[in-house]
Amino acid sequence: MAEKLSAVKGMNDIAPPESAHWEWLEERIRELMRRYGYRNFRAPIVEPTALFVRGLGEVTDIVEKEMYAFEDKLNGEHLTLRPEGTAGVVRAAIEHNLTYDGGKRLYYIGPMFRHERPQRGRYRQFHQVGVEALGFHGPDVDAELILLASDLWAELGLQDIALEINSLGQPAERLAHRQALIAHLEAHVDQLDEDAKRRLHSNPLRILDTKNPAMQAIVEAAPKLMDFLGAESLRHFDTWRSLLDKQGITYRINPRLVRGMDYYNLSVFEFVTTELGAQGTVCAGGRYDGLFAQIGGKPTPAVGWALGVERILELLKAQHRLPEAPVPDAYAIIPEATATETALGVLRALRQAGVSVTMHTAGAEGMGSMKSQFKKADASGARYALIFGADELAQGTVGVKTLRATPSGEVPAQVLRPLARPAEWAASLRA
Repeated sequence: MAEKLSAVKGMNDIAPPESAHWEWLEERIRELMRRYGYRNFRAPIVEPTALFVRGLGEVTDIVEKEMYAFEDKLNGEHLTLRPEGTAGVVRAAIEHNLTYDGGKRLYYIGPMFRHERPQRGRYRQFHQVGVEALGFHGPDVDAELILLASDLWAELGLQDIALEINSLGQPAERLAHRQALIAHLEAHVDQLDEDAKRRLHSNPLRILDTKNPAMQAIVEAAPKLMDFLGAESLRHFDTWRSLLDKQGITYRINPRLVRGMDYYNLSVFEFVTTELGAQGTVCAGGRYDGLFAQIGGKPTPAVGWALGVERILELLKAQHRLPEAPVPDAYAIIPEATATETALGVLRALRQAGVSVTMHTAGAEGMGSMKSQFKKADASGARYALIFGADELAQGTVGVKTLRATPSGEVPAQVLRPLARPAEWAASLRA
């Protein structure tokens, strides 16, 4: 007997009925993106490793420890399964000159890959929805992205999601803050953990994200980036805040909200919840005007966000916002195999008219009894059973039996429908 194979740890199968929740969520996301004028973009899952090394930085956890990077045995290319989506979108925008005629509003939905310890809402293959606004300078687009995410939470009925914002200023301002931050941390180096010591000179901003309780006092006393911002950066931040205020968006300014990559600037934000434990961030984003130049393109302003699909589904589940699993409108009962040819034609016409129908099919021992077929029809959740019995077919009809009460609470008696005109009675089966 062949050895049983299992999925790679942290890479999960998504089967019905759970997959229906994914489809439901994606449909709502796509519809909201349409209303906001964002168009779908699809990038390859595999990209050159250099894209992420240059885009994310060599001293980030993603590049150092988490990327699925490998050498292509056919040609020696160094390739990586994408750990995030923004770098690929920017690479494509540069390669195809997507912003030659003005800004572009794009979104993507798809899998990402990071080699880390799987835990609730965090897997080695995980899925993100990303929004990227390319070629727009002003804080109005930054505000639009906040409204887009906020409207998504409202569409999904989600609560307990709070917005935190900050400004990262511009590179020169961040450099002055970085120097002051390093000096502060060096004065307390004996109190830093090993991870902080490793980052001290390579990526000190990431130390501000530490979850180590022993370092919280040091972090709280550290110089604040906001104190180093110049007039233009403050004007951008204040305008952004004013736009959010006028739209009734509530937020908290979090001076410790940072990004470790140099290409980020100005606006940065996260939507967080208290209902997912330590993994409380459900959506994060910011402005990254420096990324185009960093990976070989012309300087181009850009801002975006990404959310974790698994985390949103976890939150929907916790708040009892997931829909019931979909069920067919009808289930076709076929007592004799000789009726299958007729049933296939009628059911095809119904499906073309928008009716969802599950057809009973033969098992190893034939079609099975009417009683067993009705049990399967009831278990399917369908409201109606369509009966392709010999008596009905002899009259040129199909039997229709209501399995569940109509919205008015009544259960109509069995009726017959003309065999030749299924499209005419399709609407009543969907009601």
